[in-house]
Amino acid sequence: MQILGVMRNNFLSFVALFVLGIIIFTGCDLGREISNNNTVTLTLSGWGDPIEKQLLQQVLNNFEAKHPKIKVKYEVIADQYMDVLKTRLIGETAADVFYLDALEAPALIKPGALEPLDKYIAPEFDIADFEPTLLNAFQQGGKTYGLPKDFSTLALFYNKKALAAMGLSQPPTTWEELREYSKKLTIDNNKDGKIEQYGFGVAPELARQYFMLKAFGGELINSDEKATFASQESLKGLQLIIDQYRKDKSSAQPTDVGTTSGSEIFGQNKAAMVIEGAWLIPYLKQTFPNIEYATSEVPTVADKKGTMAYTVAYVMNKQSKHKQEAWQLISYLTGKEGMKAWTSTGIALPTRKSVTVELGYDRNSIYSSFIAGADYATIWQAGENLPIILNNFNNQFISAMLGEQSLQDAMTKAQETANKEIELAQ
Repeated sequence: MQILGVMRNNFLSFVALFVLGIIIFTGCDLGREISNNNTVTLTLSGWGDPIEKQLLQQVLNNFEAKHPKIKVKYEVIADQYMDVLKTRLIGETAADVFYLDALEAPALIKPGALEPLDKYIAPEFDIADFEPTLLNAFQQGGKTYGLPKDFSTLALFYNKKALAAMGLSQPPTTWEELREYSKKLTIDNNKDGKIEQYGFGVAPELARQYFMLKAFGGELINSDEKATFASQESLKGLQLIIDQYRKDKSSAQPTDVGTTSGSEIFGQNKAAMVIEGAWLIPYLKQTFPNIEYATSEVPTVADKKGTMAYTVAYVMNKQSKHKQEAWQLISYLTGKEGMKAWTSTGIALPTRKSVTVELGYDRNSIYSSFIAGADYATIWQAGENLPIILNNFNNQFISAMLGEQSLQDAMTKAQETANKEIELAQ
């Protein structure tokens, strides 16, 4: 009887363990099933003003309606975007998907912070539809690390009334014409010696003048990503800006006339012409709706077309725990439907050629110059050291504009200092 009792107890223990095992096993499967049915929440980091945020949220709402198991938490990083982003990447708390400016892309691609997107991109996504120059800004070593969400080139804005008052019926098409127009459009009221209106508003910074130093064959950096902008070829293009400012006295920096940007100097009629991006269009519509203006391509320099292009991509965090869902978000936002919704109001220009044609930007007299420039623009990007280079360039270039030193001395000093800082940082 004692033996039977022991056997019975052992049997009951076995049954209990067996049933417990089934429960645990079923529970695990149930857990997996619940997990699969749960909604995944993606985080998206970016920047933008309230109007942009509102528009993007509408696009994200459309995405969520089409992907009911994916929710997107959009966060605006208002200040020091890259500093905040890099800190979060190091701390493994960065968003699944985030904005990345072409300027900063090399610094995140090299250390492997971004997920390559090639294995996610299917033929139907039609990557060939993107403007090649813009897409190339986020490609390296044969891999694609980001998809450009929008862009702008620079174009010439001109005040139609100001030109007509001087008998000028067409915008300038060459830099020589631009300088002649600027002289005619510079108005001195002869009362207090102050100029009432300058012909041209100039932005003395590398982000706007990069294409000018390339006009005669100059380069910003060499193959080692060291600064090389003090060459005679680079100086020849930059000297045109200096001469117009100092010799002709027909151009002004925004600060010369109490403004803070090229947008303001043009909107306040303190400069009859400026070279600006497409962002000026909604700004003028909202802030200076009565100004009559038109746009044209940037005048040629040395018989060569030139302009700048600025673009931002959606990229995927290499550390994301929801990469398939992150790709679904990126592919929607940069796909034809999502991009059309994002760019249809004119707040930004589409990077897909088909969307450009569908929305008619290439046929719109105000926007067409920006679209045309994409074919020959210089992308605002030049390796990992560009932040160091631009700071040194800007400081010394302004000094040359003010006549504190010659352009040659200024650029030589800027180049040498930049390269010393680059060597120390390596």
